[in-house]
Amino acid sequence: MKFLHTMVRVLDLDASLDFYVNKLGLKEIRRKEVPAGKFTLVFLATEEGAPEIELTYNWGETEPYSVGRHFGHLAYHVDNIYDTCQRLMDAGVEINRPPRDGHMAFVKSPDGVSIELLQAGESLPPQEPWASMENSGSW
Repeated sequence: MKFLHTMVRVLDLDASLDFYVNKLGLKEIRRKEVPAGKFTLVFLATEEGAPEIELTYNWGETEPYSVGRHFGHLAYHVDNIYDTCQRLMDAGVEINRPPRDGHMAFVKSPDGVSIELLQAGESLPPQEPWASMENSGSW
């Protein structure tokens, strides 16, 4: 058995691609337009062959999708948690759970999907402004 992907429904494909590709740094691996079903599938990953996220965009859908408690979050290792969070903040992404411990942070996609960022390897020493930053919202 091989894990293939996690599917996330999105309301605004352009906003979602801006977040996942331009801000988070994933790569679009492939795309499938299905006119008969009126939907678009976009597969993203850190690199070709890595586990993927499938963004499902149902054409014409305008009502926000509810977030079920059975789905927790997507998680990614990052080379430097502080640099990653600063880059995301500079791009307008809210850091919901700052990396106070030098190890873990949470942000959300435009559709409210929680993204956990974990420091690869050992935790970095705590540093400001992160060590004093409060949580915001939920994750």
